[in-house]
Amino acid sequence: MNAELPEIVKRPSPNASDRRGGVSPDILLLHFTNMTTAEAAVERLCDPDVVPPVSCHYVIAEDGRLWQLVPEDKRAWHAGHGCWGAVDEVNSRSIGVELANQGNHPFPEPQMRVLECLARGIMDRWAIPPERVIGHSDMAPHRKDDPGPRFDWRRLALQGLAVWPGSGAQAPPEDFRKLTARLGYGAEFSDADVLKAVRLRYRPWARGPLNAADMAVLADIAERFPVDQKRVRA
Repeated sequence: MNAELPEIVKRPSPNASDRRGGVSPDILLLHFTNMTTAEAAVERLCDPDVVPPVSCHYVIAEDGRLWQLVPEDKRAWHAGHGCWGAVDEVNSRSIGVELANQGNHPFPEPQMRVLECLARGIMDRWAIPPERVIGHSDMAPHRKDDPGPRFDWRRLALQGLAVWPGSGAQAPPEDFRKLTARLGYGAEFSDADVLKAVRLRYRPWARGPLNAADMAVLADIAERFPVDQKRVRA
């Protein structure tokens, strides 16, 4: 799908800093705002008096309007405590995108089209592979649930902008933590929190204890998209 970004409204947030250690971003982190309007989210993300102060790189409204609050080469304050693969200071290694949504309804078509175009550009500029496009709930499963069960990860995956499981893989339940570690989920989180995050992303309808369908998802993605695989940049 070819699309162009709308005009980007620049609204610089004071809540930003240099990336620690001079690193470059290699994670694209998606959120929902959980606020009544996109404008309210922008105001909060630019407010130096909010405790703790927060920000992100981009905000996308339901109708596709787009704000940039922090330059991509700077560290926005959007991730908080958590990890993804070997990365335990996610703010310094990520670009954060906030989607105006309270988590209780689908993400509208104009918003998704802008996200897809924006994500494609970010991934190209910073050589971010699809296995490193994640939700806040992936890197912080103990405390976050965004972008939530209504977000269409499969749609992104069909365009090479995220990952999605195939079929036919199998693994025993005792491999649960070995496989989730290969996906990127941290060992510091409980089995229950990790299972919740996996299902939120890939099987939001699932309930009850770990089952064979959960393990099939993990086995397939762990085989095809290990988060810290070595890759050669073309």
